Amino acid sequence: MRERQRGGGAARDGRSVAVLVYDGVRLMDVAAPLEVFGTAGALGGRYAPLVCSVDGSPVRTATGTLLGADAAATDLTGRAAPHTLVVPGSDDLPLGPPPDGLTDAVAALAAAAPRVASVCTGAFALGAAGLLDGRRATTHWRHAAALARRHPRTAVEPDAIFVADGRVCTSAGVTAGIDLALALVEADEGADLAREVARDLVVFLRRPGGQSQFSVAARTPVPRHEALRDLVRGIAADPAADHAPAALAARCGLSTRHLTRLFREQVGTTPAGYVEAVRVEAAQALLEAGGTVTAAAHRSGIGSDESLRRAFLRHLGVTPSAYRARFRTSGVPGAHDTLPRKVAHPIQGGDTGGPAVLPTLAP
Repeated sequence: MRERQRGGGAARDGRSVAVLVYDGVRLMDVAAPLEVFGTAGALGGRYAPLVCSVDGSPVRTATGTLLGADAAATDLTGRAAPHTLVVPGSDDLPLGPPPDGLTDAVAALAAAAPRVASVCTGAFALGAAGLLDGRRATTHWRHAAALARRHPRTAVEPDAIFVADGRVCTSAGVTAGIDLALALVEADEGADLAREVARDLVVFLRRPGGQSQFSVAARTPVPRHEALRDLVRGIAADPAADHAPAALAARCGLSTRHLTRLFREQVGTTPAGYVEAVRVEAAQALLEAGGTVTAAAHRSGIGSDESLRRAFLRHLGVTPSAYRARFRTSGVPGAHDTLPRKVAHPIQGGDTGGPAVLPTLAP
């Protein structure tokens, strides 16, 4: 790990990043951006992260941890106004109105800050303050539909890891706050520093894919039918084996029609759809490990390069070659670059999102 520049003047005189906390806030939502911006400052970037609460009092996080505040929101005005406001999420924000004073604090801080960001369900607080009207946004996939219902003037992109629309940025659940913060560091300070921060934190500089990327097995409901459970486990264990619908049906002693009906009812897709999703995930892992496109196509069971290309475009919205390249370069958009469009969830379906542009702002 690279030696950090402790106590350097660059951080003290740099961009103020205020993370606004409140009772019930998720601790990881707070810690993730603080770690990214704090590490960036320690490695020579111009950042000065701080924690503020509505009235400057400590808050109790969702884990029960007591979290202190460096300042009250009302103190951060005029020359003390933050360059970037970050609003973390909580389990309660999707369920009802924000805690007392939070909406006013968000609105006041956002009025003075050049840039506003949210982590996970913090998007609900931005929405309550009117900051998402007429903008694109995202949040944790579990709450994307609720955000869209509550704020119909917001174009919610449920599969995006993060979305930047003008000066307002929103991110998906919990650890996606790291992805967004790293992208902002790159937009401010360049790819070299962002890459050093990612290495220090042992994370991807830019995570490939969207929220739908997370393990097919983890996204799939556990089938109630015992034979179906065995089939699902067997497909995941050996994606390249013969998993044609007829072979699967014979394996569990069911007709192809009956097996397809059970898959639709208990897994949420067809046998062929599930097999392809598992194989795409296997091909992703092979490409991430440095394998060639041809090897990934063969070893995952998808077959040809062209079949793999079509499957990747259906599930991930990128070609295998572009996906592989993301592990050789940073891939994080700069001030005027755009993110690729994301396609539907391979199991549950989803919406296609538009490009996200990250603004570069002066300190």
